[in-house]
Amino acid sequence: MTKKQIKFVTIALMLGDIMSGLDGTIINTAIPAIVADLHGIQFMGWIVAIFLLGMSISIPLWTKIGEKITNKLAFEISLTLFIIGSTLEGLAPNIIFFLFARLIMGIGAGGMGSLPYIIVGYVYRNIKQRTKIMGYLTASFNAASILGPLVGGSIIDALSWHWVFYLNIPIGLIAITLSLLFFRPVTPKSELKFDFPGACLLAIGLLLFLMGIQLIGLSKTWIIITLILIGLVFIVMFLLHEKDAKNPIIPLSIFKSKDLDGDFLLFTFTWGAFIAVNTYLPMWAQALLGTSALVGGMTLIPNSIVDIMASQSVSAIEEHIRTFTLVLIGIVAMAISVGGMYLSNLSTPIQFLTFIGAFSGIGVGFIFVALQVKVQVDAGMKNMATATSTSYLVRILAQTVMAAVYGVIMNLALVKGVKQHSNITMHMMNELSDAKKAKLLPQNLVPEMRRIFHSGIKEIMLMSLILLLVAFVLNFFFNWKKQPKKVLKYHDK
Repeated sequence: MTKKQIKFVTIALMLGDIMSGLDGTIINTAIPAIVADLHGIQFMGWIVAIFLLGMSISIPLWTKIGEKITNKLAFEISLTLFIIGSTLEGLAPNIIFFLFARLIMGIGAGGMGSLPYIIVGYVYRNIKQRTKIMGYLTASFNAASILGPLVGGSIIDALSWHWVFYLNIPIGLIAITLSLLFFRPVTPKSELKFDFPGACLLAIGLLLFLMGIQLIGLSKTWIIITLILIGLVFIVMFLLHEKDAKNPIIPLSIFKSKDLDGDFLLFTFTWGAFIAVNTYLPMWAQALLGTSALVGGMTLIPNSIVDIMASQSVSAIEEHIRTFTLVLIGIVAMAISVGGMYLSNLSTPIQFLTFIGAFSGIGVGFIFVALQVKVQVDAGMKNMATATSTSYLVRILAQTVMAAVYGVIMNLALVKGVKQHSNITMHMMNELSDAKKAKLLPQNLVPEMRRIFHSGIKEIMLMSLILLLVAFVLNFFFNWKKQPKKVLKYHDK
């Protein structure tokens, strides 16, 4: 492609990230209005969970679809699915219809999230330039995340929650148009047979396993265990099938590389840790400090700003320090956020919490770009696409599993606290995070309710710290002796 074509294709990829970033934070602002309008309070958790499920089951498949029909067409189809899902969500007459539309949107998001980084790997062969472009993609996602609470709150107040989903339509159509006009496939269509049996086994296995994880604390134990076990059986069947598949969905050979295994493990533990801050910092502001949902969401804005700055600086920093050091700094920065929240008490001001929360953004920005480039270098061009989508799948699975684990930790803390106080109920604890409803609660009980809630958040932060400690050790084990600068020079041309 010409420089002009590459420029506009890059803009199309960034627009896809902008839509993902907007949805990631707008949905948190819109959930209260959605469940109130569609009478779906019992399905509130599934609004986020089913989106992650759609992403998880589709991410490995988008890579192979891209190989079969070209990444260009696969990316355009993923954009189309995202737009269709978003439109149907805005039109949803009930919560079941809305969740179905959200699943479609999640499937599209799986392609929008994984394919751009694969496309960048093919279009930008120079590693330094590729690192810089990946920083742009990350920055566009985070910039949209910053605007999400502000845009979402304004639209909901001025119009209705339906319009936050219609916002994706013009952005998506522009991205599709740019791709159609300027994207020239950089890889030919593959004549290899698509592995449909493997795709089905993997999709069913992940769906059942993640459904079981998401239902922990919400359904009967035997249902959860059955779903998880059956899901694991399908995943094992998938792995056995992949050994003999001519064109496997995930070539098992990539897991024979110690370097790639280290990359995947580091992504797993760091991504499982960072969602603790991103999920519970806004909740701390609302439930413990009594702020509005909009203010709670805005506590993450400094986090996103420094994330942008960190991701943009990786290209220049890696010329002077090793990837090991960059990842180490990222882990320590995330630990400052998690440890700071663990040590904070009910009187800690929101300004300080927002400040320490920003360190998590530094960690995510450094680790994501540095490790994503390292994944592609470690995999080589032959397995670059598969390794890239696998690393994305690993991050989504880590988020999904740990979101459920953190939820169980919180629920256990709440149940324990409620049992110790006969005047406090779970219904009252649920209303604590809504500033308007919290004012209607018995004010003499609110301090004790906040103490109970705070105990749950402390335990969650402790779990997150443990994950970061494991990541700290893994970084030394896999990357201490590596010399990334030589690798970068090898791929400069």
